[in-house]
Formats: sequence, C-alpha cells, structure tokens
Amino acid sequence: MTPIVQAAAVALVALGGGATAVTVMTEDVPDFAVPAGSWQPGHELDGGVFNITGVIAESGEELPETLFTFRDGTFQSSRCQVYCDFGWSGYQTWAEGETLHFTTTTRCPDAPHTVVWYGTVTGDEMRIAGTWTTRRWYWTRQINPVGEGAPVTPGGEATAG
Repeated sequence: MTPIVQAAAVALVALGGGATAVTVMTEDVPDFAVPAGSWQPGHELDGGVFNITGVIAESGEELPETLFTFRDGTFQSSRCQVYCDFGWSGYQTWAEGETLHFTTTTRCPDAPHTVVWYGTVTGDEMRIAGTWTTRRWYWTRQINPVGEGAPVTPGGEATAG
C-alpha cells in the first residue's frame, strides 16, 4: 500500500467508517430527581445561613464544611462558589406541616457543571441531598452529596440541631 492509501485507511478508521465506528461518548445521567410538590419561588429561608457537613454518597468521602446562604430569593453554596464562581441562583420552596422543602439548580458559568440541591428544614435542622454533574462530550461524571446542618448564629457558630 502506498503511504497515501495507508493514511486514508487510518483516517477512515480513526474517524469511524461505517460499521467500524467506535464511540467514546458516554450516555448522559439525569440530575437529582426533586420530589413533586407545590413549588413556589422561595423567600422563607432568606437571611438564613446554614453550616452543612456531608459526604459523597458513593464513596463516603467527607466534604469540607459548606455554608448554604439564602438571600432575596436566591441561594449560594460557599464550596460551589470557591470551586467555580457559581454565583447566586433562585431557589424554590414548599411547606409540608413543620417541614420546609427547598430546591435550587446552580450552574457554573465557565465549565459544564450543574448542581441540583434538594433539602428539608425542620426546626433548626437542615438535611440535603443532590447531584453535581459534569457533562462533557466524551464523558459525564456525577457525584451525589448528602449532608445535614444547622443555622449559623450572628456570631458565626452553628446552633445545635
């Protein structure tokens, strides 16, 4: 075979010719499935700051302490902010008896990261779960954080939950 024919054959295989095509793309995975509820734009948690401790569900790896801050109908996670400047995102809530449910979806402006948070607040205790999904054309990676926390007092200390 001549070098030109060899190069053409290699290019055909590399680019995926017919039945020999090989894909390196992975299937997408869904974001966190937030429970159905009477979701409304949130304001009930405005002014609240919660100190959250948690783990990655798949590995048990501990996550650094994170502050969840609610202000003017928006939400911010301190760890997401440090990692990728996610900024402030709107949040939604609905009440069920003594429990307030909340959810928010945050997106990194500079990378393909989407974080969906779902949590409940009952008294002074917040419980959270969610997904951090990174979608690239060649792979999708998702981790599932879970945790709990308590409000931070004006002096900066978490209250007992």
